[in-house]
Amino acid sequence: MTPEPNERPNLHVAGPNDAAEVLSAEQARPARIRTSWSAADIMAMEFAPPKWAVPGVLSEGVNLLCGPPKVGKSWMSLGLGVDVALGGKAFGTIPVERGPVLYLALEDTARRLQSRLSKVLGQRKAPAGLTLATECPPLPQGGDRAIAAWLDRNPSARMVIIDVFAKLRGNSAPGSSAYDADYAAVGRAKKVADDYGVAFVLVHHVRKAGSDDFLTEVSGTNGLAGAADATLVLKRARNQGDGVLHVTGRDVDENEYALNFDTAAGAWQMLDGPAQDHQVGETRAAILRFLRTTPGSTPKAIATEVGLAYDNVKRTCQRMLADGQLAADTGGRYRVPGVPPVPGVPQPTLTSENKGDTTETPTLWPQP
Repeated sequence: MTPEPNERPNLHVAGPNDAAEVLSAEQARPARIRTSWSAADIMAMEFAPPKWAVPGVLSEGVNLLCGPPKVGKSWMSLGLGVDVALGGKAFGTIPVERGPVLYLALEDTARRLQSRLSKVLGQRKAPAGLTLATECPPLPQGGDRAIAAWLDRNPSARMVIIDVFAKLRGNSAPGSSAYDADYAAVGRAKKVADDYGVAFVLVHHVRKAGSDDFLTEVSGTNGLAGAADATLVLKRARNQGDGVLHVTGRDVDENEYALNFDTAAGAWQMLDGPAQDHQVGETRAAILRFLRTTPGSTPKAIATEVGLAYDNVKRTCQRMLADGQLAADTGGRYRVPGVPPVPGVPQPTLTSENKGDTTETPTLWPQP
C-alpha cells in the first residue's frame, strides 16, 4: 500500500495483508529517532518555544474543550477560529497571530454556519483563511489523512477545530477497554497535531454530575484527558451571561478565566479580575476586591469604603468566613485567604506595675 502524494508517510497505516511488505522494504523503515539522552545532553539542547494559537490558553497539540450542552462551546470555537484567521484578539483581549484555521462543524449545516458567522463577524470581513466543513470521515477511516492533506496545503495553519469530537473519533478496537479506547481516540488526533505543530481543539461534553475537580467532569474515562495536552472546561449557569473557563495542561499554566457571553454578538469576552469575583454576588465581590488591596480591614472600614451598610457587610463577612472565602485575624479584621496578615502594633508586656492604663495621667492636684 503506497501513500497518496499528499499524505505524510508516518500517517500510513499498514493493514494485515501488507505487513510483510512494510517490514521487508528497506525504504519503508523509518529513520531511527533518538529517544534517550543524558541529563547534560538535555540541558544543552535548544528547543523552539511551543506555538500558541491563543497565548496562555491554546497551545500546539490536542486541547479538549469541554462543557455541558448549550453552554456556548460552539460559539467559543467559531469565535476563536475567526479571531485567529483574521489575526485579531481572542476573547476580546488576547492578541493572536494570524493564520489559516480549519473548522469542522460536524453538527451544523451551511445555512446555520452562515447565520452564526454573520453574528460573530459583525462589521468584520469574512476571512478567506477560515475553512469550514460539515463532513469529514472518522479519524480511523481516513479523517486523519484528510486533515493532514489540508495542513499540507496550508503550511502556516494555526488551528484545527473539531466540533464535536464524538463525530470523528470512530469505533473502538475490538476487545479494548474503555480507557484504552478513549486514549487511542485522542492519540490519533494528537499524532497529526504533533506532526504539524498545530493546535487541535476537540469539542467534547462533560458529565451531568458536577465535581469539585473540573477534570473529572470530562465525559468518558480519564483516557481522554490523559492523552490530551490540555483540558479546558467551560462552565456557565443557565440563563447567566458570566462563565468560567478552567484550563490545565502540559504546556499551559493551570488557571481560571472569567468570561461573559454577549448573546447579541455571539462572542465570549474575558473579564477583568480573578474568576472568583464573578462567581459570587455583588456584595461578596465588592468585599473581595477591597480586601485584595487593603487586607486586614474591619467590616466598618470595608462598609465605609465600598459604600455598603455596615450590618450587611458584617453579616456577609461572617458568611464568607464560614464558606472559606475569607480569613480572619485578631481584632475582627479580614483578608483574602493566601494573603499574609498585616503585622499588628506591638503591645507592651503587662506587669504588676503597669496593669490597667499603659500611660501615666498627669495629676492636677497634689496628693495628700
